Amino acid sequence: MRTKTLFAALLSAGAVSLAHADITVGVTVSATGPAASLGIPEKNTVALMPATIGGEKVNYIVLDDGSDTTTAVKNVRKLTSEDKVDIILGSSTTPVSLAMIDPVAEAQTPMISMAAGAAIVEPVDAKKHWVFKTPQNDLQMATAIVEHMNNHGIKSVAFIGFADAYGEGWWQQFSKVAEARKIKVVANERYARTDTSVTGQVLKMMSANPDAVLVAGAGTPSALPQKALKEKGYKGVMYQTHGVANNDFLRVCGKDCEGTYLPAGPVLVAAQLPDSNPVKKSALEYINKYEKAHGPGSVSTFGAHGWDSGVLLAHAAPVALKKAKPGTKEFRAALRDALEGLKEVYGAHGVFSMSPTDHLGLDQRARVMVKIENGKWVLQK
Repeated sequence: MRTKTLFAALLSAGAVSLAHADITVGVTVSATGPAASLGIPEKNTVALMPATIGGEKVNYIVLDDGSDTTTAVKNVRKLTSEDKVDIILGSSTTPVSLAMIDPVAEAQTPMISMAAGAAIVEPVDAKKHWVFKTPQNDLQMATAIVEHMNNHGIKSVAFIGFADAYGEGWWQQFSKVAEARKIKVVANERYARTDTSVTGQVLKMMSANPDAVLVAGAGTPSALPQKALKEKGYKGVMYQTHGVANNDFLRVCGKDCEGTYLPAGPVLVAAQLPDSNPVKKSALEYINKYEKAHGPGSVSTFGAHGWDSGVLLAHAAPVALKKAKPGTKEFRAALRDALEGLKEVYGAHGVFSMSPTDHLGLDQRARVMVKIENGKWVLQK
């Protein structure tokens, strides 16, 4: 009898052991290369994400894709085939994230991108069925810029953006909204993230005599056109996108940034938000955690996009755990379904409510207009 009881106890213990499995999270970010100012704070943020979710231990495997699409695809294939991850977080830029869609769809593994391009999640088709993202869409931010231009008497604007999917996405959205709001776009120029000169593009834009210039870039390479414009004596109004919302951009652009306007996630100016702002509390939570680890003033909006990917995971995983064990295709599918079903989840950048046709889920609570004054971000009322 005692032997049977011991055997039953061992079987029971084994069953409990089998019922538990670590959640494995694969992360690929651009910690080096042209997008390093985005990827480094995202990488740092992973260390602040939960060690357990729903009572299960979480293992994070973090890789650097070097801002390179080919490397990112290799990272995804390694993470899904060798490490058997349950979800992919990353990457930092639109072109790299777009390249990751095919391999995550093939592996039927959910992915949460930290890049802004709407094309990453729109339209939701058989492949993007597996893909979500945390940064605000280009259209949301382009609309904020055009509204600001309308309110400040801007009648003409020149556009210069990255010669990649980020710049093209911004051109498509901004030109459409500008035309609808009766703002004339007098130039459309492009440059590479690795370029060291944009003199030709700047001279063409200045010859059109625009009231304003919009630079559609991300990270420190976005400073290049603005510094060149100032050097050539341009006196019009400067706009940047939310792709520059970190202190590295301020450092590189320096005094040439003064007076620049940009739309941004509320986390950039969280302390300046009124207490009535619904995102203030969740934004400050991230800022306090990050700055405790990395020092005052170290936080960036890009790290906050990474934080929000972790917030979404923390809300979705407990739902998926009720249906399947981590490490299985059933769990990956359940996790994807749980992400798509999230409602009113408060992150550092906004409030997320996903749906089968909306894998971003942010509304206008996710944006504010900001001006650079005396080397600091200042909320515009």
